[in-house]
Order: sequence, then structure tokens, then C-alpha cells
Amino acid sequence: MSLDAASFTSQQLDAAGRELLFTEARTANTFSNEPVTDAELTAIWELAKWAPTAANTNPLRVLFVRTEEGKARLVEHMSDGNKAKTATAPAVAVLAVDTKFYEHIPVLFPIRPEMKDHFASNEAASTSTSQFNAALQAGYLILAIRAQGLVAGPMAGFDAAGIDGEFFADGRFKTSLVVNIGHPGENPWFDRLPRLANEDALSWA
Repeated sequence: MSLDAASFTSQQLDAAGRELLFTEARTANTFSNEPVTDAELTAIWELAKWAPTAANTNPLRVLFVRTEEGKARLVEHMSDGNKAKTATAPAVAVLAVDTKFYEHIPVLFPIRPEMKDHFASNEAASTSTSQFNAALQAGYLILAIRAQGLVAGPMAGFDAAGIDGEFFADGRFKTSLVVNIGHPGENPWFDRLPRLANEDALSWA
């Protein structure tokens, strides 16, 4: 059931929810043997897909890797420091940018279907829009993983061209991030690292 505007804006995430998503969450480096199911992975996407993107373009595509064969293929293209983490994670999400995301605009943004032609004919606008909004969606996905009661280990150390050739051979999808997913293992994370003081991060006008 949808909430009306007044009811929606009167609600706040409780303290436990804030801890789960933000203040107590960590990037995981080790994982237990407890499996992650297809249903859990689907539930993660069912949360993440509702968060906003420019003109509802939704350029992120996700490949969930769960089989030993699939992980072996992926590990070959991870940097040495990320190979063991990826091999032992119960599930891994390969996040990619759909370079032809605009083909879906007539469905996703029906009030402005002509935007499809704009992006199709303007490579610079298409690239900047898809990369920025896919990065937004990557952040949403990490929060959705946490909301599902799992931990995430996002990694940038990999051979993107190698992963693309391995899993996205037609060239349409371009790998942007790899995220290990599971339940925390032994000594799974570092101590909480500092954040900038408010006076260094905030200004007011």
C-alpha cells in the first residue's frame, strides 16, 4: 500500500535501521560458509531498483555470480589482493554500465520518450549520464545488501576489460565495480575509520 505524502514524510528510520545501513556497517573482507540464495539476491535488487536516477534512466546492470565455475572465471580477472576474497564469498555482484541504456527510455520515462534519440546521437551525454547514474545505483545496491542482513565488500581492483570479455562479450555492458556478498567471516573488517569533521565537510549559505 502506498503512503500519502504526509504519512511518508512523518516517518524516520529507527536507530537499529540507521546502524544497519550506516553507522555500524563495515566493508567485509572475509565471509562465512553460509550461502546466499537467489531469493536473497533478487530481494536486494527489488530494494535497490526503486532509488532515483536522472530521468529514471537506470543504467546499472548486475551479474550475480554464485557458482564455483562462475567465480573461477571471475577470479582470473581480479587483482591479487582481491582473488581470495572473491573466491570465498558466497556470492559476487559484477556491476556494469549499459552503454545503450537509452533504448529503455520510452518505457522508463514515457513522458519524454524523445530523450532516447538525444542520447543515441550524443555519445558524450550518453557516457556521462550512464556512468554517473550507474555509480549512484552502485551505492544504492550496497545499502540494499545491508538492508537484507548481509555484508558487502565492494572492490575496484580488477581487469575491467578482462571481465567484460569473459561475461559481456557483445561489448554493450562495461564493468564498473565488483561487490562480494555474504555473511561476515573471521575478523571480517577493520575498525571504524575516521570521517571528516563537520567543519571540514559542511558549509552553509
